[in-house]
Amino acid sequence: MKRQDYLSWDEYFMGIALLSAGRSKDNNTQVGACIVSDENKILSVGYNGMPTGCNDDEMPWEREGDFLDTKYPFVCHAELNAILNRSAGSLKNARIYVSLFPCNECAKAIIQCGIKEVVYWEDKYAGTDGVKASKMMFSLSGVKLRQYIPTDREITIKV
Repeated sequence: MKRQDYLSWDEYFMGIALLSAGRSKDNNTQVGACIVSDENKILSVGYNGMPTGCNDDEMPWEREGDFLDTKYPFVCHAELNAILNRSAGSLKNARIYVSLFPCNECAKAIIQCGIKEVVYWEDKYAGTDGVKASKMMFSLSGVKLRQYIPTDREITIKV
């Protein structure tokens, strides 16, 4: 008889997105993403951080101040990093697990690369114009949206 308490696919892939978020050096918001094929194979992962080659010790991480003194013009979001980090092949018909609902810029990239489902943990910016634009684009392009429903399962990783 097989084990009955194994992780569901949603638990597994959202867990990887959340674990990836732990790589972010942003002191306010850590976001992770995991892109999965329709065969439940991981295609890529990403987290919010500075572009490759930009020393993140020399980059601004502030949220307030002059535009160029903040993180906003520089940080690559988790979804974009996951899309750009894929090693090979198409993301057509894939789904993406994200710890935070995608902004409008990431929504464009998700749609353009052919991802067909967004599974998100949190939608804390739901009332903003950026997220409203994301939802409009997802609806118009046929991308399915689904909020992840956490289970009571606790997973502990000791490193």
